[in-house]
Formats: sequence, structure tokens, C-alpha cells
Amino acid sequence: MLILGGRSEIGLEVARRLAPQRVVILAARRSGELLEEVEALKGAGAAEVHCVEFDADDLEGHRRFLEGVAADHGPIGVAVLAFGILGDQTRAEQDAAHAVQILQTDFVAQVSVLTELANLLRAEGSGKIVVFSSVAGVRVRKANYVYGSAKAGLDGFASGLADSLHGSGVGLLLVRPGFVIGRMTEGMDPAPFSSTPAEVAQAVVGALGRGRERVWVPGVLRWVYAVARVVPTGVWRRLPR
Repeated sequence: MLILGGRSEIGLEVARRLAPQRVVILAARRSGELLEEVEALKGAGAAEVHCVEFDADDLEGHRRFLEGVAADHGPIGVAVLAFGILGDQTRAEQDAAHAVQILQTDFVAQVSVLTELANLLRAEGSGKIVVFSSVAGVRVRKANYVYGSAKAGLDGFASGLADSLHGSGVGLLLVRPGFVIGRMTEGMDPAPFSSTPAEVAQAVVGALGRGRERVWVPGVLRWVYAVARVVPTGVWRRLPR
């Protein structure tokens, strides 16, 4: 099991639930500092835990990185793309470089990793990929339109990729969580239908076990956003978040 974003609260919660008897690879910048995460996964029953250096924004290195993981540790059974940044919407509206950085990490880097990963797993004929979209990308709001637009692009790309992988032996699970209470959103007021990293991870593990291709967390958001899609633009613009 490969966790791309080895410090991610959600990624680690998923890893903890799937850890028993598995080899777990935590990929992150400053991977030598992941001692606490390693011990937690060993305590959860992982057969082995390895830390590898990974820079999501190093697009040219993605293929080499993934091939190296497979060569060193064997075929990738489950890959979880748990890296990303929230960014600062106010800053991004004035600082084009910051806006581009959000899109670079949350969309462009994800597309690059997904493409290389899909090619690798397709050649092996097996494996599962977990991609984290967001309800922020289902209908983008003014309060976080930079982050939301990145997630909208990722959602579309992952949906198409899932269709292209059908019949290959490789599965892709697209996760659409709402507001997640954790480090990334620390200091922000929780939105309605919020969840925790543990709740998102539990939904992911359940969906993987059932062979699902999409999961909303919590599930009620599927119906909330079915309505949100048809809310008149004038009303949508007045929403605070």
C-alpha cells in the first residue's frame, strides 16, 4: 500500500485501517521525520513500514519514483493520493503565483501521478487507486474558487480515468468529502455536514471493500449537491461559503 502524502491525516487513517499484514510505503517530503507515523502503523499491524522521499510537484520524477517503489517493494496493491494544499483564497485572488501553486499541487501534480500510476497498474493488471476530490469542486463557490476549481478539474479527470480503466483489472475510487475537520482546516468554522479524517477513512475502506467507484462523505452530501447544482446563480453567489 502506497500513501502519497505520508503526513496526511486522512491518508494515515486509511493506512491504519488497511495496515494489518501489509507492507506500507509512506511517501512525503522530509520522509526521515515520519517516525511517529511509522510507529502508529506498526502498532496497527503493518508487516513493514517504509518511508520514501516524494515531492508531488516534481512532475518529471513521478514515473521514476513509482517504478522505483514497485521495483523495491513489489507490485502496488493500493495507492492513495493524499497530498494537496488548501491555500489562501484571499491571497490567491491577488497573487497569481499562489493561485497557480494551488492548481499545480491539487490538479496538475495529481494528473501527472495518476497517469503514471494508471499506466503502471494497467501493465500489472491489478491494483486500486484512491483519489480525493471534494464537494468544493462539484459546484465551485466564490469563497474558495481557486481550490474548488482545482478539485473540479481533478474530479473530471479522475472520473474519465476510472472509465478508461474499466475492464483492466485496476479500480479507481473517487472520494467526495465535504468539510473535513483537521489540520488543513484548523481555525476555520466547520461547514454543515462536516466529517473527521477518521470518518472519511472509514467510508473509503468500506467503499474499497464493496468495489465502489465513487463515495460521498457523508453520504447525504450526494443529495445536497444534487440540489446545489440547480440553485439559481443569483442565489448561489450570495452564499457565504
